[in-house]
Amino acid sequence: VGCTKCPVLCSGLLLIISYPGVRPKKRKKNINLMAAMAALRPLHWPQLRPPGQRPATTPPAAAGATTWRRMAKATTSLAPGAPIPSLPKKKVLVPIGMGTEEMEAVILVDVLRRAGADVVVASVETGLEVVASSGTKLVADASIGACASEMFDLVALPGGMPGAARLRDCEILRKIMCKQVEDKRLYGAICAAPAVVLQPWGLLRSKHMTCHPAFMDKLPNFRVVKSNIQVSGELTTSRGPGTAFEFALTLVQQLFGSSVSEEIGGKLLLQSDNNLPRKQEFNTSEWVFHRIPRVLVPIASGSEEMEVVMVVDILRRAKVDVVVASVEKSTKIVASQNTKIIADKSISAAAESIYDLIILPGGVAGAERLHKSRVLRKLLKEQKSEGRVYGAMCSSPTVLQKQGLLTNEKVTAHPGVIGKLTGQVVEGAGVIIDGKLITSKGLGTVMDFSLAIVSKLFGHPRARSVAEGIVFEYTKN
Repeated sequence: VGCTKCPVLCSGLLLIISYPGVRPKKRKKNINLMAAMAALRPLHWPQLRPPGQRPATTPPAAAGATTWRRMAKATTSLAPGAPIPSLPKKKVLVPIGMGTEEMEAVILVDVLRRAGADVVVASVETGLEVVASSGTKLVADASIGACASEMFDLVALPGGMPGAARLRDCEILRKIMCKQVEDKRLYGAICAAPAVVLQPWGLLRSKHMTCHPAFMDKLPNFRVVKSNIQVSGELTTSRGPGTAFEFALTLVQQLFGSSVSEEIGGKLLLQSDNNLPRKQEFNTSEWVFHRIPRVLVPIASGSEEMEVVMVVDILRRAKVDVVVASVEKSTKIVASQNTKIIADKSISAAAESIYDLIILPGGVAGAERLHKSRVLRKLLKEQKSEGRVYGAMCSSPTVLQKQGLLTNEKVTAHPGVIGKLTGQVVEGAGVIIDGKLITSKGLGTVMDFSLAIVSKLFGHPRARSVAEGIVFEYTKN
């Protein structure tokens, strides 16, 4: 609250300062009120006027012309160096259940946390551990019951089946969502969730919406829009995993503004220049196996969760046997944006098998921990010496370099670490394949990276089929 009598900006509090002539009891009470409020919040108040001094007056013309800029200057002059009270973080709820689409949930959480939101992942199940639609094991931050009395700036529902049905059948979540709509606060849903959750709850009235193509017939025909993103008042809907980045960034824009959304979008390395190739291949080599390919994805605390979840989900959709192995003492790791993931087994147990492909996810802290794993180092060395396929995303190509696994191969990596690579670096495309090595810049390029692997293993038709299922634009080149 600002006023022409006082240059202090009072973060939502209206303070009444008594002047001489006010009854002593009132004066004492008001000063005590100021002291109590100052104790609650470390604001720097201007020194009170000594008793007997007449209050300064503002000429009428100046009073009418007072602006926020002038008030800010006045505050600075009265309290030099005074910290500006920080605004409370935007609170976001992302509920999950058995069968939730892991890419949608994790991309939502990761992107919103990068933007500065306080995101709570809440389980609608009896426990916090949830097995997502493609088998990734996630651990929620809280139960949905613990969130019942909380107020959120945004509630965003991931899709996936039967995950969306599990959300629909949760009465606590239904009440939270209905209150969200009643209070005209932001809410969103992606993939199956608009049709399976919001429609039965009656929360799509007078709204235009979109959803996954497989569920379009469940929505009112005259209000369905065939677009990746549809914003209708407080409601935002989207189509599937392949549009999850766009969905998350739209929500960031609504919460924090366009500048923050654009900044986060740039950091995610999303392909914006259609003139650049999304994938380049050198020294073409066949990746053909006469059985179901077996892939190892090692993870560590600090690994980039979006990269882990995307590559695992897409490869499993293509019917690849994927093993997620932790290099930590526990199979449970905390990823770079605080998503909790439970691996299928430890790296020591995973080392008992041979893999057709080993893929290292990124994340600076996670990559360093992968590098320190002696078991993984041995596996990677054997992988290259035996002529089997291996790859890395984001910051993890530096792990391959440190271990002497990059010689004359052409590679790419995250722009933040690409300068550390001494080999033949290719910076144009998001994904680079050189013989039995595949690397990518990470983050927004991981879907292309994963589909490139599917294409090498099974051919373009299967890669295109997987891409259609996640509503992602697939190109051969």
